[in-house]
Amino acid sequence: MNVLVTGGAGFIGSHLAERLLLAGHAVWVLDDLNPFYHPELKRRNLAAIAALQRPFEFVRGGLEDSAVLRGLFARVAFDQVIHLAARAGVRPSLEEPEVCQRVNVEGTVNVLEAARRYGVRKLIIASSSSVYGINTKVPFAESDPVFAPISPYAASKLACESLGHVYHHVYGLDIAMLRFFTVYGPRQRPDLAINKFAKLITRGQPIQVFGDGSTGRDYTFIQDIVDGIMACTSQTFGFEVFNLGGSQTVTLSRLISVLEGALGQKAIIDRLPLQPGDVPLTSADLTKSHARLGYQPKVGIEEGLRRFVEWFRRQPLEP
Repeated sequence: MNVLVTGGAGFIGSHLAERLLLAGHAVWVLDDLNPFYHPELKRRNLAAIAALQRPFEFVRGGLEDSAVLRGLFARVAFDQVIHLAARAGVRPSLEEPEVCQRVNVEGTVNVLEAARRYGVRKLIIASSSSVYGINTKVPFAESDPVFAPISPYAASKLACESLGHVYHHVYGLDIAMLRFFTVYGPRQRPDLAINKFAKLITRGQPIQVFGDGSTGRDYTFIQDIVDGIMACTSQTFGFEVFNLGGSQTVTLSRLISVLEGALGQKAIIDRLPLQPGDVPLTSADLTKSHARLGYQPKVGIEEGLRRFVEWFRRQPLEP
């Protein structure tokens, strides 16, 4: 297959591009290498993909540039689009809500329009567990109400899900929306907690902990996420939403403890109040994903953090 991966130079996208290439597919990566974090980190990811010496092309461009998308779709007959590109994160979206909506929502419209106009029928689109908001029903199921997002980022992802349904209903596109639950592992973005904590702990600097450490996340190892995405590439759905989680909620206090053990070093804690937009708990109900995709996460938090730390210790100094 010819597969376009938007955001393919990033954390999840680069791992997925590698898996697709190793499975025998041709991959095009679209990424704007924006300075949300240092572009050199994404260039390292691209170099790792190119080193596989499989049919791969990198195209630099942003989702907001519909001309770049149209030109790419006109040039390449894609079989599938896996749309991962976004301005990610709850806290960045609180600081720049207009950027979040422009890239995530308008950008997704541009991707859907390019697919529709050039006859690409199948898309897999990244959503987020943040769409569940403060959900009192645990674990979170795809059928739960999701009408009360509490951050601009969550609202943007909910809008993308709605757009996906529209393009299926009106134009007949086959669309799978994947709600990712706190993905971690090698190549994790430097702004995310595990990567940020590891840097600070090893430098002997304090880590900022918002709240009393009782907030919980369904941490999901990167290879499990890629397994779930790959399972979607071989099926048709009409329109479906799937949770992809780790099936084990871990408190922030336990996460820090396990990370300390993997690093062999204690953390200095700078405790701060909870921040707006943060949800107290995420927990994925994987019943549907298991039944429809055969999805079964394999890597628990101890093993996942051990693998992360192995990768982390091999990295050069951050640019």
